[in-house]
Formats: sequence, C-alpha cells, structure tokens
Amino acid sequence: MRFVPLAAAGLAVLSLAACTAGKEGGPALGSQSKPTNTAPTALPAASIELWHGFSADSEVKAFTDAIAGFNKKYPQIKVKLVKGVQDEQITQAVRGGRPPDVASSFTTDSVATWCKSGVFQDLNPVIKQDGVDLSGLPPVVNDYTQYEGKRCVMPLLTDAYGLYYNKALMKGHQPPKTLSELTKLAKELTVRNPDGTIKVAGFIPSGQYYENTAGHWSAMVGAKWTNPDGTSAIGSDPAWKTLLNWQKELIDWYGYANLDKFRKGLGDEFSGKHPFYQGKVAMGIDGEWRVAMIANEAPKLDYGTAPMPVDDAKPDLYGSGFTAGTVIGVPKGAKNPEAAWALVKYLTTDTDALVTLANAIRNVPTTKAALESPALKKDEHFQTFLDIFANPKTSTIPAHVNSVFNQEALQGFITSWEKGSVKDLDAGLKGVDKTIDAKFKLSGG
Repeated sequence: MRFVPLAAAGLAVLSLAACTAGKEGGPALGSQSKPTNTAPTALPAASIELWHGFSADSEVKAFTDAIAGFNKKYPQIKVKLVKGVQDEQITQAVRGGRPPDVASSFTTDSVATWCKSGVFQDLNPVIKQDGVDLSGLPPVVNDYTQYEGKRCVMPLLTDAYGLYYNKALMKGHQPPKTLSELTKLAKELTVRNPDGTIKVAGFIPSGQYYENTAGHWSAMVGAKWTNPDGTSAIGSDPAWKTLLNWQKELIDWYGYANLDKFRKGLGDEFSGKHPFYQGKVAMGIDGEWRVAMIANEAPKLDYGTAPMPVDDAKPDLYGSGFTAGTVIGVPKGAKNPEAAWALVKYLTTDTDALVTLANAIRNVPTTKAALESPALKKDEHFQTFLDIFANPKTSTIPAHVNSVFNQEALQGFITSWEKGSVKDLDAGLKGVDKTIDAKFKLSGG
C-alpha cells in the first residue's frame, strides 16, 4: 500500500467542506424508474473507467488480474484502468463534471466529506436491491465506509498495524505486550556508540518516524478522537495523556537531539535501506504490507510480527490494533452507473477477486469468505495481521469531515511536545481541541 501525505490529501477535504458535487452525468444509482439490474445479461455494452491510487507495477498488475475475472463475467463491459490517482484529483474531476465511472482511494480520510457532499453516490439503495450482505463486515469497516447514514463507498482491502521485531536483536526476548514492557525492552536493546550517540535503537518513539502517527498509536491506548457531536475528545480523554507521557519519557531517556539526529540519518521507509532491514532498529510499528516488502527487499531478515503493545491499565486491548483501508465507489455523474456498480460489487464481494488483490498487494481482504479462502496466502508473519483485523477491539479514526485537518493538528502538537516545547500537557491538548472545534464550526458542524 502507498500512503498520501496528510497535507496533500487535505486539499480535497478542506476545499469540500461547504461545496456540493459537480455537473450531472449519468442517472444516479437507484433513481431510475425501474430497479438497477446488474445481471451479466442485462447490462448493455459499455466502456467504463476506473481510477485508483496504486502505481507500482505489481499493484497495477494485481488490479488488471482482478479485472480479468470481471471481464469473463461481463464481456460486454470494457474497463480502462487509470493508476496513481489521488483523492483531490477525484474530487476536482467530479466538481468539474468529468468524473470516472469508478474511483478507489487507499485512504479513508475523505469518506465523510465525499458522502456528505455527494461527490460519491449513496450505495445503500443498490446494496439493498441486490441483497448484498454486509453483516459479515467488522464494525470498524462498517463505520469507515459510511457517514451520517450514507454508504458512499465499499471496502476493498484493508490495512492492519502491529509490531515488527528483529529476532537477532531481541536477544531471546518475547515481543512486549504493554507499554511499560516496550519501554524496558527498548532501553535494553538500544546500543550506543562510545560518544553516546545511538548505534541501534530498541524502538523509536518519535512521532516523526515513519508509521508513528497519532492514528496508529491511538489503538494502543484506546484513545477517542471525537465526541458524539463531532467535537474533539482529545483534550478530555485521559488515554491521550497516557500515550504522550509514555512517549516523552522514552524520548527523554534517549535525549531528543540524540534521537532526532539518529532518525534523520536513517534510510528511506520505502526502500531496501529501511533501518529495520539493516538492524538499526529492533522494533517498530508497521502495516501488514511490510511483510511483502521484506520478502522482496530483505528476504534473509529473521523477524517476527505481533500485536502492538497496549496501555498497562487496558490489557484487554492486546491483540487488537489500528485498521484503515482501501475504499471504492461510484462518483456522482458517472456516465455508466449500472456498469460501474456491477464492477464495484464484483471487486468488493467476489472472493476470487479479493484474494487475487490481497495476495498480490499483501493487504487484508475484508469479507469473511476471502479471509477464510484456502487460496489466500498466509504465513506466520501475515497471520498476525489477519488476527488483528478480526479482533473486535481493533479501531480506526472515525469518519469526520475534517479528518485530515484533525490528524494534522494533533500530529503537529505531538512534534512540539516531543521536542520539549510544551510545558503543560493538559493545556496543550485542550488547545488542540480548540483548534479542531473551530475548524469543525466553520465546516458547518
């Protein structure tokens, strides 16, 4: 899976807060005088375009292979794939009256805005009409594909986050289950040079390091993002204080300047020079897709995977984690909405299609049938993430019209906090609430 910088993804979200979707194209799903009919023999010949965010050759091939199954079922429908498309491009195309028939995003950050503004069509009518059973979806997936009663996207694949650890550097230790165990082991596994600089880090607690985002971390302490009315809960939920106090204690043990210098000298996250591959970091938080990258970029690495450590006071959270996934839907104005829905339904409910994508991209499929398919490639490393995804306590960032803004506000605060620029944590977190709530009010919340 590839990730979009929050600032880039935010362009679409911030511009859509008070706008509606663009010009009309084809009829809206479920608006016809007769029910939508997606039976293979009922649909006329059509050419449809699917935009997606994947760009690596292996990922593009995976989509092509999955589409091949659709072509066998619907030979009269031709599908053109357009790769490397980001959320803001989808939004602008819809607003400009030039939408694709189908669009996919590998972030859930825009879902609330897309549903609320109508950039993507509500799929509830055709889901009901076609008898698509969504009861098998985990609650967290059910939540991140809809907003305020509108399900404007379907889940395609998902990510789950856990702990990766280098077995050689672990020196026989088992992976930590609590934050206190993580702290203790991180200190024990850290190796310093004679001058005190870091040679090997047991664990890097900086929010500026790769996958150490507030969203991924929130699952370790069961932290809340929002209140029922959509306002920020960050300043009132003590779980955030638990998380940040834990983080700061470990950063201070390393020394912020020392740790920052070490971090800045590490290799790129998406390259063969990743510090975990090179034995420079013993443990780290990462997604299930790293399993495939290690197989390609560091096949001899002896490593293990485990759930993320959790708050000592909440041991029942162990085994869960953070999840967020790829979503797909039919934009407003799609020229061939019936054919578009047929493709969306096929890619998100057909077991063979989901397994084909999951095996190639090494993301977690979202349906029970795909998860249990004997064709799904599993090993001890990947199984960890299947188990995390299936855990009922696994969480995500709740759908919100300002999802990107909210994350950026908290992430920026965390950067100031770990540097030592924040003297009063309570006041600082309440300040984050104030910033988020002011933006929410401007967005009509």
